[in-house]
Amino acid sequence: MTYFCADGIHLEWPVMRFYPHFYRSTASMIPEKSCAPKRLLILTTFFIFSFVNTYSQDGKALFQAKCGSCHIMGGTSTGPDLHGVVDRWGGDVKHVEAWINSWGKLVKEGDTKAIEVANSTNNVMQDFGGSLPQAELDALIKFITEWKPPVPPPPSTDQGGNGGGGGLIFGIISLIMAIIALILMQVNSNLKKLSDDAEGINRPEPVPFFKNKVYIALFSVLLFVVGGYYTANALIDLGRQKHYQPEQPIFYSHKVHAGVNQISCLYCHGAAMESKHAAIPSVNVCMNCHKTITSYSDTSPKLHREDGSEVNGTREIEKLYSYAGFDPKNAAAWDPSKAKSIPWTKIHNLPDHVYFNHSQHIKAGKVQCQSCHGEITNMDEVYQFSELSMGWCINCHRETKVDFYKVDSAGRATGNKFYSIYEKFHNDMKNGKMDSVTVKDIGGLECQKCHY
Repeated sequence: MTYFCADGIHLEWPVMRFYPHFYRSTASMIPEKSCAPKRLLILTTFFIFSFVNTYSQDGKALFQAKCGSCHIMGGTSTGPDLHGVVDRWGGDVKHVEAWINSWGKLVKEGDTKAIEVANSTNNVMQDFGGSLPQAELDALIKFITEWKPPVPPPPSTDQGGNGGGGGLIFGIISLIMAIIALILMQVNSNLKKLSDDAEGINRPEPVPFFKNKVYIALFSVLLFVVGGYYTANALIDLGRQKHYQPEQPIFYSHKVHAGVNQISCLYCHGAAMESKHAAIPSVNVCMNCHKTITSYSDTSPKLHREDGSEVNGTREIEKLYSYAGFDPKNAAAWDPSKAKSIPWTKIHNLPDHVYFNHSQHIKAGKVQCQSCHGEITNMDEVYQFSELSMGWCINCHRETKVDFYKVDSAGRATGNKFYSIYEKFHNDMKNGKMDSVTVKDIGGLECQKCHY
């Protein structure tokens, strides 16, 4: 059965069945009141829920949420570059999906490719334990296979240096289009009224849009959704400093020191093994090398700031000398006790109510520096790689497997002896009740571990 709404647009019975008070039978074709506002409200609500459902299966969003902490497309981070990973696995999509869903299961089953990949890195990948739905796996694979390296934008012709001009123009255009839409709606209403008057149809005076309950409800819903989205994001990001990259008093390149020259992180940040703080090296530690290395070698990589300007490495070494009170022409006369501290700007900051101990993670947990700080050996100017949020830490505790202490049937001990006291877990692993232990299992989710 076909029904008509007030402005003559017909709708089939299934729609009429859910909204019977909006429509009436073809036996009475002259409407009493337009149902356009109600239909607009229904369609808007439908599209909002459709958008939410579509977003839940968005491959890019899933990649950022589940893979982005260790992988970046088109580059190497804590984990390898995933661009072209399906081709590297011989084009076997199901094989890749099985690895993503539970790589540990594949390794346990003796899968040759899985064992090869697992042995190729020192970092342990998150194991979802086979809990990912097929729809999410399909969305992830689709995003990874269809991803293309971003095309560099053309040189800007903006001489005014205003980076936010595009957003302003978009806002103005949107406002103009909204005004035009309101005008057209009013014109349509007036034309309909003229048509009804000509045909002798009496209608009640239309309610102004600013008094129409449907429009008010629609505006309220949109305001609540948009305002809630931006408010929630602003509150979630409050105090977070991901990608924070301050300019330091001396341009110190981790890429040159830790990358090219392969200086161990613990040479400068030795306290990370024994203390809560990793500590910043004193001037004397820097001078252990730079008492003899007085200039930046021409054969070393060129140094550049984020804006592309080249850095004079020798000039930066001279800045170090000014803090140390060192004269390279009279090295024997140097008095280390007169050195001044370099006012480095701290990059990685946690709230005062959060307890974090480097030694607990580095020495006991054997966590690699790159797990939290990113591929620091490729950074000239260091920036905060991870968001360091509560959710980020908790997810790590849930997913990270402990290098647990084990004793095999021959009595040989392997793993970290720090965890030898966990008798229950050792018995469970011997009995086959557990195949691994995560940080969560040993109390990694207890509030007092981080909030004391």
